[in-house]
Amino acid sequence: MKAAPLFDDIADGPPGGAAHWVETSDGLRIRIGYWRAKAGRGTVLMLPGRTEYIEKYGPTAVEMARIGLSTISVDWRGQGLTQRMLSDPMGGHILHFRDFQFDLAALTRAAETLGLPRPWHLLGHSMGGAIGLRALMEGLDVASAAFSSPMWGIRLSGALRPVAWGLSWAARRMALDHLYAPGTSAASYPNATGFEGNLLTSDPEQYAWMARQVELHPEIGLGGPSLRWLNEALRECRTLAARPAPRVPCATVLGSDEMIVDAARVAARMTAWPDGELHLIEGGRHETMMETPARRGRVFDLFRAHFDARS
Repeated sequence: MKAAPLFDDIADGPPGGAAHWVETSDGLRIRIGYWRAKAGRGTVLMLPGRTEYIEKYGPTAVEMARIGLSTISVDWRGQGLTQRMLSDPMGGHILHFRDFQFDLAALTRAAETLGLPRPWHLLGHSMGGAIGLRALMEGLDVASAAFSSPMWGIRLSGALRPVAWGLSWAARRMALDHLYAPGTSAASYPNATGFEGNLLTSDPEQYAWMARQVELHPEIGLGGPSLRWLNEALRECRTLAARPAPRVPCATVLGSDEMIVDAARVAARMTAWPDGELHLIEGGRHETMMETPARRGRVFDLFRAHFDARS
């Protein structure tokens, strides 16, 4: 593994963090980053959402280190410092949603090579929740799992859902699936959208922090999803919904004001999950780990208790 940049000036993670370039089994170079806890009681596999990057989870690593857990994370293909999938670097694109499993496999190989302690715990946010759920269903070896606003469905109105399916399907057939999904653009959301009315967090300081990260390091920014990403994501959510929950202890948090993922799909999944619990964060939006101090405090208390009981 070759050394890769880790932007400590924006990460706010524990001391001693590092990043490496690693290669996936399908030949793509991706970036992984980690923070090793002194106690060595286990490791959290932190799976980010769409548009995200390793540095966004420095504060999460701080929270996990409080109970002796190391944290390792990844820039998925097409985002962060990992190779982009389009000539337009701001376009969020994927060829096949299952390709993210190559990235996750490279992440776990890196964790083994680095000697990050077991037991391992999975923590997935938004799109990372869909990637993580498939990995669990396919036998990922972790002691427990937790999710924040997992993308087990995309929030669309009844009228819009068939349009999203039809348009994204047609774009694939017409070789136009690289185009941005309607209503999105090359702009990074926190940098182009004012705080008032944003869908991510009710905490202005956290929202400004997200915007500042991209302002200081524009190379990690990402815009809206492509029509192909939309089609692949819709297909993946449908596939996952048809499969039973894995036999892994699970805790999921969801904001009561969630407007990005399909809250009903999350509730249905957790109702049917053996040894699974859903916790509603009153007043929380999509970024439950980047909410107001009281709300994110509750989220991290829940996650630490869940992981601590199984470490």
